Amino acid sequence: MANILIVDDSPTERHVLKTILSKYNINLAFATNGEEGVEAAKASKPDLILMDVVMPGLNGFQATRLLSKTAETADVPVIMVSTKDQETDKIWGMRQGAKGYLTKPVQEAELMRVIREFIQV
Repeated sequence: MANILIVDDSPTERHVLKTILSKYNINLAFATNGEEGVEAAKASKPDLILMDVVMPGLNGFQATRLLSKTAETADVPVIMVSTKDQETDKIWGMRQGAKGYLTKPVQEAELMRVIREFIQV
């Protein structure tokens, strides 16, 4: 069973992702900001992380950069899921270490396509 960590400060967005992913054989964990997300990733070593960008404190770009540069989490794929939809945002996210970038509202088929590029579900 795959383990996915969802890092998003919005209860609504966490609920939307949980609703989509609950249809699949996936264990979900949640963090509400970048700091929590980094700590949760270090502690649980998920198979994949879905990372929001706009969050208070450590934002998703900063958290992704930390995760990609930390030995214990560097191999965990991070998919950015954000309302920031400019091409420069996508490029910046990938430069921070993200393996994919989806814009909200996320579509189930696209989300699952990207997830399946990295893990078996």
